Amino acid sequence: MGDDLKTKGFLDIPIDFSLDLFAEINKLKKEKNAIILAHYYQDADIQDIADYIGDSLGLSQEAAKTDADIIVFAGVHFMAETAKILSPNKKVLLPDLNAGCSLADSCPADKFEEFKKAYPDHLVISYINCSADLKTLTDIVCTSTNAVQIVESLPKDQKIIFAPDKNLGAYINKKSVRNMVLWDGACMVHEIFSLEKIIKLKRQHPHALLLAHPECESNLLEIADYIGSTTGILKYATGSDGKEFIVATEAGIIHQMQKANPNKSFIPAPPNNSCACNDCPHMKLNTLEKLYNCLKYEQPEIVLSNDLIERAKKPILKMLELSALFGL
Repeated sequence: MGDDLKTKGFLDIPIDFSLDLFAEINKLKKEKNAIILAHYYQDADIQDIADYIGDSLGLSQEAAKTDADIIVFAGVHFMAETAKILSPNKKVLLPDLNAGCSLADSCPADKFEEFKKAYPDHLVISYINCSADLKTLTDIVCTSTNAVQIVESLPKDQKIIFAPDKNLGAYINKKSVRNMVLWDGACMVHEIFSLEKIIKLKRQHPHALLLAHPECESNLLEIADYIGSTTGILKYATGSDGKEFIVATEAGIIHQMQKANPNKSFIPAPPNNSCACNDCPHMKLNTLEKLYNCLKYEQPEIVLSNDLIERAKKPILKMLELSALFGL
């Protein structure tokens, strides 16, 4: 394998377009004892080829228990890092190393470390959507699925810093009646929804229920019929008697919602721009072609030092322990 391929990061390697990529990927999975984990925000083709589809919590749990030799993580960088932290002896691949996260990028570990010094008696809870470096500065990791339960499991007088998402933190503060110190970070996808356009959409669809992710801004959450993680949103829509839903999270989730509920209608909440939907540009960097090359050449690989893995693992294991306790 030449250095030119390594330099390109396997993004530009030509693919024979006559190939049945689904068949080839499945063949490579068997040959290499590999598993593909995909987030709900991935393109439909990637979701359909994946062995497991889920949100951050489910993907973390699957990464921790898999017997596969290779984990291909169709998601963003912090997710693949988490898989490597939980499975350090396995090879973890990410189809496009440029698949980052605006929320994780909003909280650099060095700046947070300085911020943390101002609150020496505070426990740190970090949303899993953060870098491995930030996790080393964290006491407990959480996801949008278990965040409220984790905070409520702590004594009421426990002082807490919550990072990096200020919107999720504000939602947890309201639900748990806390006053956590919040890092000023946010997800570009969930901050771009237009409240004005959503209100107009609700007028056009008076029976539609608004389903929102807690990373959305508080004024949108106030008018939502349901607030929850991507998995929570999917489960709610499936169990609801409603037939029409406005979905205020990344539009990739609608693929699974429609598959599970073919007789229901799902409308992506409009963002405050000219686009009709709301896609995460980082998630969408991964493609079926890149996934094929990634598995074929076993690159790009996520590589973390043993020291970083050991320090970042502790708050994740604490989360998994509490999640098991809550039955999440």
